[in-house]
Amino acid sequence: MLHKNLTRRLDLITLQLFVAVHEEGTLTKAAAREAIAVSAASKRLMELEDALGIGLFVRNAKGMALTAAGETLLHHARRMLFDVEKIGLELGEHSQGVRGYVRMLANLSAIIQFLPEDLHDFVEDHAQVKVDLEERPSTGVVQGVIDGVADIGICSMDTDTVDLISVPYRHDQLVVVMRPDHSLAGRERVDFADTLDSDHIGLHSASSINMRAHAAARASGKVLRLRIHVPGFDAVCRMVQANMGIGILPQKAFDLFGQSLGLTAVTLNDEWSRRTLVLVIRDEAALSPVSRLLFEHLRRPIL
Repeated sequence: MLHKNLTRRLDLITLQLFVAVHEEGTLTKAAAREAIAVSAASKRLMELEDALGIGLFVRNAKGMALTAAGETLLHHARRMLFDVEKIGLELGEHSQGVRGYVRMLANLSAIIQFLPEDLHDFVEDHAQVKVDLEERPSTGVVQGVIDGVADIGICSMDTDTVDLISVPYRHDQLVVVMRPDHSLAGRERVDFADTLDSDHIGLHSASSINMRAHAAARASGKVLRLRIHVPGFDAVCRMVQANMGIGILPQKAFDLFGQSLGLTAVTLNDEWSRRTLVLVIRDEAALSPVSRLLFEHLRRPIL
């Protein structure tokens, strides 16, 4: 019965009003923002609470505050309104000549090292195709493709891809980034275990590189002295430059961000430092024509 009531009453105008009440703090201000009479706004909120069977706001002298149920609805309402806005934008672009969308998820390594040139070449040949690319850690890429958030994903090969189809995309090599005055800077290659006497600058905890580094430290019987987590390769290099520690990056990412900062890179000897990135999809036969075009473009033989 609840689901039936929601499908009848959970309309976009009411959701917009609900979000406005939270953001403005009062029904009067929210009604003015949404250009609706206060009485009509009040009626909509009461009907929404009736349909849900639970209160969404606590009314007090200062205004209206969300209940726990209201917080839950706020999360979903914002997502729904965002998706509706995105639908409008995408449909509008069709009228301007766009002939298809491909939604992609990829880890940071793929986005920084390989996708800019690969997507440029693809768009050169297919100018009327729009590619929507989002960065996620490898595990998030897999889950997003499983959930249908994206048609194509790129992640590290050591990620559990569950039942997805995976094919090789590119290889990369991890290096240790350090200041030129670091004790390891004169070497051509180094074992990861030898870096564990130094403080490390780590990527976010869900990144493939971070998880590999922690696993390698445990295997060596040492502790990874992680001083700070940062969100990207450029931030790792800046922290290294500021003498906060050393970092682990793909070689090409170092070439892009580290060299200009006067840093040094030493190649890791460890087997896990030589990585393969893979393309993942749910079902090749179910890909849209434009998604299949991009998938075939990205899966061409790697060097």
